[in-house]
Amino acid sequence: MLTGQPVQQTAPDNAGSPGHRPTPIWPGRPYPLGATWDGAGVNFALFSQNASAVDLCLFDGAEGNRESERIRLSEYTDHVWHAYLPSIRPGQLYGYRVHGPFAPELGQRFNPNKLLMDPYAKAISGHIKWNDALFGYTIGDPEVDLSFDERDSAANMPRSLVVDPAFSWGYDAPPRTPWHRTLIYEMHVKGFTARHPAVPPELRGTYAGLTHPAVLEHLLKLGVTAVELMPVHQCLIDKNLLDKGLTNYWGYNSVGFFAPDSRFSSSGMFGQQVTEFKTLVRTLHREGIEVILDVVYNHTGEGNHMGPTVCFKGIDNSAYYRLVSDTPRYYFDYTGTGNTLNALNPRTLQLIMDSLRYWVLEMHVDGFRFDLASALARGLHDVDRLGAFFDIIHQDPVLSQVKLIAEPWDTGPGGYQVGNFPVLWAEWNGIYRDTVRKFWKGDAGQVGGMAYRLTGSPDLYEKGRRHPYASINFVTAHDGFTLADLVSYNQKHNEANGEDNRDGANDNESWNCGAEGPTEDPAILALRSRQMRNFLATLLLSQGITMLQAGDEIARTQRGNNNAYCQDNEISWINWNLDRSSEELLEFTRYLVRLNQQHPGLRRRTFFQGRQILGSEAKDVTWFRPDGQEMAGADWTPKTAAAFGLRLGGDAIAEVDRRGRPVVDDTLLILLNPTWKPVPFVLPVQSGANRWEVLLDTWEALPPSRRRSAKGGARYRLEGRSLALFSTPSHA
Repeated sequence: MLTGQPVQQTAPDNAGSPGHRPTPIWPGRPYPLGATWDGAGVNFALFSQNASAVDLCLFDGAEGNRESERIRLSEYTDHVWHAYLPSIRPGQLYGYRVHGPFAPELGQRFNPNKLLMDPYAKAISGHIKWNDALFGYTIGDPEVDLSFDERDSAANMPRSLVVDPAFSWGYDAPPRTPWHRTLIYEMHVKGFTARHPAVPPELRGTYAGLTHPAVLEHLLKLGVTAVELMPVHQCLIDKNLLDKGLTNYWGYNSVGFFAPDSRFSSSGMFGQQVTEFKTLVRTLHREGIEVILDVVYNHTGEGNHMGPTVCFKGIDNSAYYRLVSDTPRYYFDYTGTGNTLNALNPRTLQLIMDSLRYWVLEMHVDGFRFDLASALARGLHDVDRLGAFFDIIHQDPVLSQVKLIAEPWDTGPGGYQVGNFPVLWAEWNGIYRDTVRKFWKGDAGQVGGMAYRLTGSPDLYEKGRRHPYASINFVTAHDGFTLADLVSYNQKHNEANGEDNRDGANDNESWNCGAEGPTEDPAILALRSRQMRNFLATLLLSQGITMLQAGDEIARTQRGNNNAYCQDNEISWINWNLDRSSEELLEFTRYLVRLNQQHPGLRRRTFFQGRQILGSEAKDVTWFRPDGQEMAGADWTPKTAAAFGLRLGGDAIAEVDRRGRPVVDDTLLILLNPTWKPVPFVLPVQSGANRWEVLLDTWEALPPSRRRSAKGGARYRLEGRSLALFSTPSHA
């Protein structure tokens, strides 16, 4: 210790209760990190470059509330402290105490009075009980975080748990759905089933709840190919939220990057959560549904210099976190959470990669969505497209073969990187979201941008030799308004969050259609329903990958709350008691997905060229004004909201299927009218039959109940605020 504060005396090596027989200790191995059961005993290994000593603490009792033994790890190899305990079995609860300098002004925050979770723990039992003893410094001391707290935190800490990895996977195999055939469904484990009437009460809100036949039926009928689970890593629930009667519902506050969150376990938190999660993955795979995890490696739940000491901060603060170089007492905060993990440190980078590989190899997940991914890609300060984070993933034989999705921004300078991630990565296309919202809201000047978004955003992705499926198209996500709220509120209404409505985004590009919030006006309700259909139709008819937010297909509302991260209640949970309009929207969405799946022209793997393809009588894509003439010049930059159309040549796809056969589709025509007034569209003249079948018109609440067609050259009345889709046989 550098500052001279007294350290509470720890128990002697191998000390336990009176009469306790000490646990045999062998040297063990420095790899793998964590607690590893090999069938005969357990190897413990903990990285800490700057520690002076490490104690392994074993716990027993019904809740693991009794420290039965404290073992000094005498073996130290390549900055890893390790030991092998032949008498230890799965189910053992444990933690660490790490000795070293307490010098916050130098970036060191060791305090052996604080029990610490294993960063590599495969399961965590219990939850934090907030107490001043959890902090490395003394709360209320004039020296604030420079002071030293001698209280033992063990009584308030969860325990790390040794797990048995054995599981009967049977014939489980990843679906490996090609990117261009993928439909992502973003969901919260608890919120999806918390109110589901068909799911037994004891299973609601759990991993097991998502395996219920009624849940699977909904996903399959909808056409989902991949669920994207909001964070399921063990997280820390913020004290300030608990004090307000709230919680960290979303879970973007990870402290256990290997441990499935025990909050969602129906069977227990002594390792049962691991088996239950594996069962979820196996069940979804049997139905052909992939599992993508929303992962938070950009920061941890320990916060800034005033946060608690529960794991990384007390193990090796300067290795795990990005500290301000000239004042390492403080943390770089590119995440808005108080800290940023130091992906420039090889051991921290190893932690991230080991965690990712574990979830693929041991838990069988199919991909990851990286929260605030720009923070991981930063060099010393700037986002680096060629950084170590990308290099190590791209060369990895496991991780390079799964789905990788970036949230391509963080909160730091230059953090907005939509379109700039390298090959192998898909991106949440925030520009798509904003453009589509503005277009249907009726903003001027959106036609050109809308054309890019409908065709897979080539302005963002083609230059890097990427593909349309690099764009994850979405209109809503967990962060922001739901679809129903997007068309019902002009302003956020986050009062329930306890921050006087200051939290959450102010610029939502939303439009309430004439009344703020609930209304009984039939004209406004009809317009809102049509706008939701417009958004859904645009999503499913755009090139790129569709992502739906769970519940949007049934018009889920959060009552205008666009930042429901702390609402573990009816605000966030899906209401499955559907009224007529919700049932209609569900049927409409299912029909849209079927159209998308049936037409390869809507799921292209390559960008349009805007010209005739060899053997085709038409361009692969053609743009039309309402008068039937091709668009040019000023048509792309109208001074007001404007209607337009595009034709996708079904015989000009210039792709082959997996057996090398040419991909051919019907020729499709999409007409869009964001204005108030009906627009008479002249339908393009086609050779051959020259008739267009109406597949969809969002003016109608339900899909067409009978076949309707119109002749090329005729006028089609496209009502205000609506979209229509037509098809005609191609000539291939």
